[in-house]
Amino acid sequence: MAEKVVIIGSGPAGWAAAVYAARANLSPQVFEGAATQENQIKGTAPLGQLNLTTEVENYPGFPAGPMREYLKTALPEQYQPYWVQENKPQRSHGIEGPELMELMRQQARNFGTRVETDDIVKVDFRRQPFVLRSLGGKTVEALAVIVATGARANYLGLPSEDRFKNHGVSACAVCDGALPRFRNKPLVVVGGGDTAVEEATYLTKFASRVYLVHRRDTLRASKIMQQRALDNPKITMKWNSVVDEVLGNDRDGVTGVRLRSTTGGGTEELASGGMFAAIGHTPNTDFLEGQLELEANGYVKWTTPQRTNTSVEGVFAAGDVADSYYRQAVTAAGSGCMAALDAERWLAARGHH
Repeated sequence: MAEKVVIIGSGPAGWAAAVYAARANLSPQVFEGAATQENQIKGTAPLGQLNLTTEVENYPGFPAGPMREYLKTALPEQYQPYWVQENKPQRSHGIEGPELMELMRQQARNFGTRVETDDIVKVDFRRQPFVLRSLGGKTVEALAVIVATGARANYLGLPSEDRFKNHGVSACAVCDGALPRFRNKPLVVVGGGDTAVEEATYLTKFASRVYLVHRRDTLRASKIMQQRALDNPKITMKWNSVVDEVLGNDRDGVTGVRLRSTTGGGTEELASGGMFAAIGHTPNTDFLEGQLELEANGYVKWTTPQRTNTSVEGVFAAGDVADSYYRQAVTAAGSGCMAALDAERWLAARGHH
């Protein structure tokens, strides 16, 4: 028997969709991703990219304050963070990414969502019910599908960069720039497009200085964005340069970067409290194999204004897999809600309640 709705992905979009679908008595099944090293790198492991972050200060409803007693009552013991289980000091003033994601998953489960720790690796959207095949060999039929597989940030690929992720290395200035570790310190942004200029400009609100590192001698950003960077007294351009190594230690995290000239000019070290990679994102759409229409930048295309409809009736998309602009946890959760409501109404119109 076909499932009424299957949700692929387990970030804020996926869990919000699951909560709404479950409360609508659709008995959703979530494929949260396989717990593999490859998925960990891509950000498609269970609980999504937010599970790889530390402090989360901008998700509404979770202000700074004691979390221990709340997490004890909200989560079953096996899902509580180790510092709660072992009665160790709280690691931060607010909530951390893994804790927030565990709470989202538990809320979805509380309403009857069924969770599979597996990847969907192949889909057939050319027939109804849709057919989904998992990495573990499972075949599922579904009347409606919500794609919420997210997008992964592109990094430079340096071992030192990987070492300091969430300890001074980030790919989202809006998410992390206001954290205490970055305030009143010089910061480095890597990239040359509009996103890099936007990130650098945003960080000037908090940093003492922002170095914008670009491998060429001109930016790829639009003319107006280029001028914005060049006119900002707190942004210093580092032309014809690439990051050779991220510098730091276990206590302080990132303390600087070493730049290498792309024109034979040697190396240079910059003191910095953090490095922000602004070289784009890659939506996790490989498994779709061209069965949904994509935007020019590779994100799933919403085909109806103000709706989460895709190019295939009965297939909806939510979160960062369809959003190349905002890419925030709260906007992802909002679109997950929209996708569940769209799916419920689509099913109801066809007699599936």
